Amino acid sequence: MGTYANNEKAILSSPCEDNMGQFSNGVAILLLFSLLVFVGCETAGNKEPISTVAVPTFNPASGTYESAQDVSITTATSGATIRYTIDGTTPTDTSGTIYSVPVHITETLTLKAVAYRGGWTTSSVISALYTIGPHEPVYKYYAYVANYNSNRVSAYTIDAATGALTAIAGSSLVVGIEPWSIAVDPSGKFVYLANMHSNTVSAFTIDAATGALTAMAGSPFATGSEPKSVAVDPSGKFAYVANYRSNTVSAYTIDATTGALTAMVGSPFAVGSYPSSVAVDPSGKFAYVTNQVSDTVSAFTINAATGALTAVAGSPFATGDYPWFVAVDPSGKFAYVANYFSNNVSAYTINAATGALTAVAGWLFATGDGPMSVAFDPSGKFAYVANYGSGTVSAFTINAATGTLMAVAGSPFAVGDGPRSVAVDPSGKFAYVANQVSDTVSAFTVNATTGALTAAVAGSPFAAGDGPAGIVIICIAQ
Repeated sequence: MGTYANNEKAILSSPCEDNMGQFSNGVAILLLFSLLVFVGCETAGNKEPISTVAVPTFNPASGTYESAQDVSITTATSGATIRYTIDGTTPTDTSGTIYSVPVHITETLTLKAVAYRGGWTTSSVISALYTIGPHEPVYKYYAYVANYNSNRVSAYTIDAATGALTAIAGSSLVVGIEPWSIAVDPSGKFVYLANMHSNTVSAFTIDAATGALTAMAGSPFATGSEPKSVAVDPSGKFAYVANYRSNTVSAYTIDATTGALTAMVGSPFAVGSYPSSVAVDPSGKFAYVTNQVSDTVSAFTINAATGALTAVAGSPFATGDYPWFVAVDPSGKFAYVANYFSNNVSAYTINAATGALTAVAGWLFATGDGPMSVAFDPSGKFAYVANYGSGTVSAFTINAATGTLMAVAGSPFAVGDGPRSVAVDPSGKFAYVANQVSDTVSAFTVNATTGALTAAVAGSPFAAGDGPAGIVIICIAQ
């Protein structure tokens, strides 16, 4: 700058460029322009860009957990502060709890977090759902069959979707002579078979993951003469065996860890002539035994501490001709007896206090020829009877108030030859029949509304051993 006598050219230097150009116009205008350029270039050269804080992360990540979780929250931005909420509100740089230690989550909730730092743009809010509670259990279904003629037990996995049976590799295991009856404990840990002509009970442990059986230490266990039926009480503490020739019931305590049987004090207990079947009611308070030659059913109370049996007042109770099998429905209100020679089922109400039986109105309900087994669906709406002589299964609806039976439309349903035992799986979707003469197991889908046995399961009938006489189904949580 300076005082000039004439107009002079001014050379302007810009901080942005060494040579912006030459101008011959008025000095004032040039100076103003120079000032504006200088200020603008200074501003552009020194301005810093504004950064954004990194979004927080959670560890462990969102998901379903069986127990409480301690969730740590971090951000990649150094010097940032984190705020979080667990009440559904959205955290900001001024609201929410400031994070300092892992967040202890004990119940299902949504965790939200945000990170911020002075002079920076606040991060986005991150949100994660933590579900605290047990996972939906996974179940596996297995079927076990006592093969009377081949002295073996067969084991199968059950496809929960289709009902199809698949033999478990290496599962055909030798038991005693002529296994007539089979039972499983309620926990699904143990299997017991009554060996009619070796006077023993064979016992096995169940591999929950595969269904495979392993002979139990100390097995087989001694019984009376010609054990024809075995049952386990609902608590899994006691086992009972009907001894056909001894006219007794042997009673045992069950070791909860090993499954081993130990005869209890007072065992065996006297019953009627030629006991063929024993059953325990769902409450575990009462036991019932069919006496084939006496045409009666004996009733007992069960000592909850010892398992000992005491005869119920009025016992034994009259049945039809040659009572072969007794079963108690899932409600525990009714008992049913399959009468082999009279081709019917006798039905009774159970006194909840005493265990005494009272015949229902019209108490004898017709079946096919030679009924040998009674089973129920888990809901207690339907009853199924295996008719050995006619190769059929009779199906009934159960009157929930009276216990009377009404034949299902389409009943009886054809099965294999010599159906000896029938069972319904715990889901109530499928029914299985052990055909003693055909050496097979027939499988059916169950109509949940009517109880009818509809289309046979694909692949049915399934091969069994020689003379399958008893079948049980078990569902085991994994």
